[in-house]
Amino acid sequence: MSQSSEQTIKKPEMIVRPMSNIRGIAWMALAGILFAAMTGIVRHLGTDMNPIQTSFIRYAFGIVLMVPVFLRLSRAEMRSNNKKLHAFRGVIHAGGVMLWFFAMSRLPIAEVTALGFLSPIFTTIGAAIYFKETLHARRIGAVLMGFGGTLIILRPGIEVIDIGAVAQLLAAPMFAISFMMAKKMTQTEHRSSIVAYMALFVTLALLPPAMLVWRTPTMEEIFWLFLMAAVATLAHLVMTKAMEEAELTTLQPVHFLQLVWATLIGYFLFAEEPDMWTWIGGGVVVASATYIAHREAIATGKAKEKAIPE
Repeated sequence: MSQSSEQTIKKPEMIVRPMSNIRGIAWMALAGILFAAMTGIVRHLGTDMNPIQTSFIRYAFGIVLMVPVFLRLSRAEMRSNNKKLHAFRGVIHAGGVMLWFFAMSRLPIAEVTALGFLSPIFTTIGAAIYFKETLHARRIGAVLMGFGGTLIILRPGIEVIDIGAVAQLLAAPMFAISFMMAKKMTQTEHRSSIVAYMALFVTLALLPPAMLVWRTPTMEEIFWLFLMAAVATLAHLVMTKAMEEAELTTLQPVHFLQLVWATLIGYFLFAEEPDMWTWIGGGVVVASATYIAHREAIATGKAKEKAIPE
């Protein structure tokens, strides 16, 4: 093949990829706004309704909204060889969800969002333990930097650590475990079945504790709960679209803009003004998680290069 013909083939790629990344950035920015809006609704409901009941109804409505998607899945896509693993992941994820909803009922939105970005850091630690991945010095440094950012936000010994912050700190590794289990299951399970079974088992796991604190919601609460489920479901679909369009390293910094959106919602709707330390600590955590995502993308690229025969 001549050099001119090679350039003819490569040229469209050079044009399409930047445009695809731009579309992905736009989709991810929208997803961040939707996730922040969901946290605002949770914050509004959290002061009146038990967070366990709130989380259960959110997922129950979510399943209803996802029924049309599930009905389009084929029998092969829904087939699973390890429903016990799906169920265990559902229980772990449900625990994280309950803790997150509890944290939202106690802490400013910005603080919960900033602490939530610890999940990628815990995922890095878990990958080293569970998948036997090598932790190089730079990743270890990024992990330590992330925990340093957490200490800046919480300032233990200087400020009294709220129980909501403790709940969010416990939720982050649970979400990381759920993510790693999903990553492991992609080797044998269809992506659609992973999503469907998680929604089902999380809802089932949340049902018993929700019954213990149940009270009949008002019509206004039902409206907000349904809206929350709709916004959360749409946010996940939009984020998936963003990931299909653009590379992870391109999207990660945009994803962390969610901290800005959440802070604006907290400030204008709930008169929550985060202090300087939340901004500084949140910035450190975001920088750490961004670097980890960057190194992950580089490692994935190298692995793909090795897999391609010369």
